[in-house]
Amino acid sequence: MNRIDRLTAILLLLQSGKRSDSEIAQHFEVSRRTIQRDIDALCEMGIPIVAELGTSGGYSLPSDYSSRRNEL
Repeated sequence: MNRIDRLTAILLLLQSGKRSDSEIAQHFEVSRRTIQRDIDALCEMGIPIVAELGTSGGYSLPSDYSSRRNEL
């Protein structure tokens, strides 16, 4: 899978709920660092990804993200 496809797939995965970088990395069979770079790239593109620290932390999208995207 190339990076553009993975970025799109990560976005779709986050639309279904919060995910840790480890969980996302395992899903795409890449390193956690690769996922962290991908998340950074999505943020630079203006995607409002929320990062929560701690044992129950992870990445997610705001609950109103899909409705705001449809307004564009």
